[in-house]
Amino acid sequence: MTDFDRVYDLYFKDVYKYALSLSKNEAIAEELTQETFFKALEKIDGFDGKCKLFVWLCQIAKNTYFSMCRKEKHLDREAEEKAEKSGGLIEQELMSREDAFEIHRILHMLEEPYKEVFSLRVFGELSFGQIAELFGKTESWARVTYHRAKIKIREEMQ
Repeated sequence: MTDFDRVYDLYFKDVYKYALSLSKNEAIAEELTQETFFKALEKIDGFDGKCKLFVWLCQIAKNTYFSMCRKEKHLDREAEEKAEKSGGLIEQELMSREDAFEIHRILHMLEEPYKEVFSLRVFGELSFGQIAELFGKTESWARVTYHRAKIKIREEMQ
């Protein structure tokens, strides 16, 4: 087993979850994950170690996703709606598809970093530690930001 095989085995699941949190579409997340590891393999010699390997992989995934969106002039509306509806339960607060749609609508309007932190935590299933690493902040910052995002969503729903 090569070193890169170990990297792939260690981080595939987490990178996939991150890609899914960005795209909200399983097929796109799979494609993004594969493309991320392909690009990482090509550029692994350029990895300088200034950040953790997981963070570097997520940066590649995020840049790949944004490039993909620019190429495709963003996702078509039908794919977006399907991704929003397949989001699943959000902390047992969703009782119907209308609630899910409303939360996605509110989430879309939230300012950063609340939008991304909430999405990474709920849809990407990342730990607060992983979210903190992505932003270069502390775990406490990630927890507080997530909590504030939840409050903003609840306030908008009422």
